[in-house]
Amino acid sequence: MLAAMPPTSPTPVNRDEAPPRAAVRESVRAPLRERGDACPGALRLHTADDGRLARLRLPAGLLTARQAEALADAAERLGDGHLDLTSRGNVQLRGLDGSRGTELAGLLHEAGLLPSETHERVRNIVASPLAGLDELPSADVQSWARELDGLLCASVRAAALSGRFLFALDDGRGDVAALGADVTLLAHRDGSVSVRTGANRSGPRVAPEDAPRAALLAAETFLTLAEASGSGAWRVRELPAEDGRGLDAAVRAALADAGIATEYATEAPARDMNAPARDMEPEPEGEPPTPGSVRSPDGTVALSVHARLGRLSVARWRLLAAEANGPLRVTPWRGVIVPGVAPAAAGDALDRLRTAGLITDPDSPWYGVGACTGRPGCAKALADVRSDAAAAVSHAGSPGSGGLPVYWSGCARRCGHPQGRWVDVVAKGEGRYDISVQKQVHVQKQAQVRGDVPNATTTGPEPEPEPERKPEPAPELADAVAAARTTPLTR
Repeated sequence: MLAAMPPTSPTPVNRDEAPPRAAVRESVRAPLRERGDACPGALRLHTADDGRLARLRLPAGLLTARQAEALADAAERLGDGHLDLTSRGNVQLRGLDGSRGTELAGLLHEAGLLPSETHERVRNIVASPLAGLDELPSADVQSWARELDGLLCASVRAAALSGRFLFALDDGRGDVAALGADVTLLAHRDGSVSVRTGANRSGPRVAPEDAPRAALLAAETFLTLAEASGSGAWRVRELPAEDGRGLDAAVRAALADAGIATEYATEAPARDMNAPARDMEPEPEGEPPTPGSVRSPDGTVALSVHARLGRLSVARWRLLAAEANGPLRVTPWRGVIVPGVAPAAAGDALDRLRTAGLITDPDSPWYGVGACTGRPGCAKALADVRSDAAAAVSHAGSPGSGGLPVYWSGCARRCGHPQGRWVDVVAKGEGRYDISVQKQVHVQKQAQVRGDVPNATTTGPEPEPEPERKPEPAPELADAVAAARTTPLTR
């Protein structure tokens, strides 16, 4: 057990394998991109066709009742009256008047939602949303998130991270570990915590009390390698191959320099039934929280609720906050966990939320259906994908919990698409859509999944142009999407 290891006895590191963090490469590569990171934040507003957009980072998705009300007030007074939930458990406000950015910042400051103006875009921390709220044994990832957030905001070095850099804190169930984060903390049954970088399925193990500091050191080590290579990488997967391979060893060296005790344990691949039981732990493959109620260890009930297409009106948002007895948890799957509901009141609460238009049951035809902003909010969009997605749901329904997620994108950028396997519906203009089944593999590349999918096309971030086709009637499009969601898949 790492908890018993003295902090002054770190595992020896092969210095030939892990060069000093300050080492600079002799040959500097051309940068991946020529402009800086323009990822929006709460202070750096993005200009869209429907006004300015603010993206507020919420470490672990946590929001107190006061903070939730502050966001509702901001959306109502300064924006379009809605809150968008992102695939990183953050919240976006749209339709903002650019001249009122100072007013927005003041409102967020007063609510305690802007602890550091210099770091507000780098506070991308997701955590297992049900940790401590269901019957599964779990690490205290919520406290890790709070500590890591404080360490990030206190680190001058960390301010250089891209607004796209992501931390995932997994309590051992494997839900957020599958989100393709840049630094992942994964709790293990023996009490240790793996510190993983990028697509690595293993990494140095540290004691739980050292995990947040180890995550920060891993991020700072990434910055050193990215700067030394001259690549301009914003995320771990963008590092040159040799730097990506050397990052794990460099992190171990950084942990040793910081006096953090580490050990290594062999970890079995996912679902490897032939792996020897000794010193091998199967890769966890937890699922996102499904809509419904969850019995909590303290005798209360947590409600798992999803927003249709990830968008909530101020009235629905306030209704969610009113049902909670504790901080809300916004999930990376565009849902909200409402904790602390009395068991006798849980059924009525779900009825109220369902009546208000929220997704409270996995059999809902809206469950698993997502979409980007599309027209008219985004200038790059080729269709009003939200309206088309809603029409498809109304016509063909949805497999609900029995089918693949489906994501509607207004252009080939596929902003906000899910991880894992999903039905990819991409607008091509003039009422046409390409439909395919995609999977996000661990090296962050997109690949085709075989299957009998109507109108399926080649996949990838930039599909090849196709000959002109007549627009598909809405019923035919809806039927094609529904058929793709039930396509058989093999691992």
